[in-house]
Amino acid sequence: MAELEADFIVVGAGSAGCVLAARLSEDGRQRVLLLEAGGSDAGPLIQMPAALSYPMSLPCYDWGYRTVPEPHLGGRVLSCPRGRVLGGSSSINGMVYVRGHPRDYDCWEAMGARGWGFRHVLPYFLRLESAHGGEPGWRGREGPLHVIRGAMANPLYHAFLRAGEEAGYGRTEDYNGSRQEGFGPMEMTVWQGRRWSAANAYLHPARGRANLEVWTRSRVERVLLEGRRAVGVELRRRGRRLRVRARREVVLAAGAINSPLLLQRSGIGDPERLRAAGVEPRHALPGVGENLQDHLEVWIQMACRRPVTLHRHLGPLAKARVGATWLLAKSGIGASNHFEACAFIRSRAGVEYPDIEIHFLPAAMRYDGTPATRGHGFQLHIGPMRSPSRGWIRITGPDPEAPPEIRFNYLSHPKDMEDFRLCIRLGREIFAQPAFAPYRGRELAPGEHIRDDEALDEWIRAHVESAYHPCGTCRMGDPRDPMTVVDPECRVVGLEGLRVADSSIIPRITNGNLNAPSIMIGEKASDHILGRTPLPPIDREPWIHPHWRTRQR
Repeated sequence: MAELEADFIVVGAGSAGCVLAARLSEDGRQRVLLLEAGGSDAGPLIQMPAALSYPMSLPCYDWGYRTVPEPHLGGRVLSCPRGRVLGGSSSINGMVYVRGHPRDYDCWEAMGARGWGFRHVLPYFLRLESAHGGEPGWRGREGPLHVIRGAMANPLYHAFLRAGEEAGYGRTEDYNGSRQEGFGPMEMTVWQGRRWSAANAYLHPARGRANLEVWTRSRVERVLLEGRRAVGVELRRRGRRLRVRARREVVLAAGAINSPLLLQRSGIGDPERLRAAGVEPRHALPGVGENLQDHLEVWIQMACRRPVTLHRHLGPLAKARVGATWLLAKSGIGASNHFEACAFIRSRAGVEYPDIEIHFLPAAMRYDGTPATRGHGFQLHIGPMRSPSRGWIRITGPDPEAPPEIRFNYLSHPKDMEDFRLCIRLGREIFAQPAFAPYRGRELAPGEHIRDDEALDEWIRAHVESAYHPCGTCRMGDPRDPMTVVDPECRVVGLEGLRVADSSIIPRITNGNLNAPSIMIGEKASDHILGRTPLPPIDREPWIHPHWRTRQR
């Protein structure tokens, strides 16, 4: 079996992995090998923002994971798309950019992730961002990741923002600044009309370095251990099985699904479960694969009385025109993800900071691009941000091709259903405001007849969908906690030469989409790995509603 060497081996060229490869190779002193199971991110289906519904459903870009039947969803099996391509899930996601609320990171620190409070992670957000707009002093301007706002040319975006004000909610001009709470413009990782993935932002500019090597179509099957030290990885590439030794460290950045699976296949995890799956335990860490979290959402869809929605661009000829305009000029509606307005609100009085996210879309369709109606429509995506439900990810056998057991346990906590009923009622209230009167037709979903708790519960179980934000399966925390997988420097507890740095280390899910936190994790972890002093903390106090204890809005 062929054997090669590198100083650092980074497994997974996703949101965090691209950052790690770029930062670890930056000074030219270390040889860095980046291993990606998928292939190139070239091609219009990835690079055109409006084509976002395609790559996440194509086997050439997606791992194709599915959950086991979810018991609290009536046995439904949900898809769990994860990027298998350069850029990882940042190459197939919706390109929405949300840092999370400052209190989310303070919670991480309170849970044992010392040095990951908001004052510690803010400098890394500033380092990674090139924000075109946003609140001065809170936003980065010179980082590799371009963050922009849409043109908001469609009148429905403005109707949504006005409706929020009419319903009594405040406005925020920058939910990634001091004030997340309120209705305002949404940000996207798009630049000059192209998806600005972690591959475009970090990896491609670094690929000319002599000390950085990128292997695609290279599936890592396990981490090699000698005693308590990780010394390399075993992988399959172009039909050959190879071993690569790490002179310094192996860093797993394979994501919330694949990082725990790799650990488990390497004998790192709960010994009893590993034996049951036919794997010899090498290092006991019962938290591996546990603490699985996600955001769920429902879509409230309305028919539109005026022909102003994206429906007019969904026919074959219209799509061809959109594609041609984008290919020739990187402009037109193909240059937006169309999530251009949003809201973060609190569900009830007594909640300190937002726990509900709303995306608005001037179309009525599913993530796969399937229209909900033959005519014009619009919708909002709404769901609670901090579900108490927890699931797990487990290998079912030593064979890397064996499908894993992915169970989120969606809606397993009684609070989840209560929160979703509230979300639907709050969403309906927004659509009932005068701002939507010129456009509002009949309610397509859930439907006018679905009103009482029992009917709503049945509809929610049948129609709730993942927002595709899995995290938490290699939880970061205090090493003395038996369920901790990595310490605050991303080192796997009890082992040397092995770290995990991706969304799997998130102790508790943050508000909003996870691409921005994942990139931040890659930035901060790179300093820990290189032994650099972390960036100096920056104290910024977020806006909190002055009457949050007694008012919902």
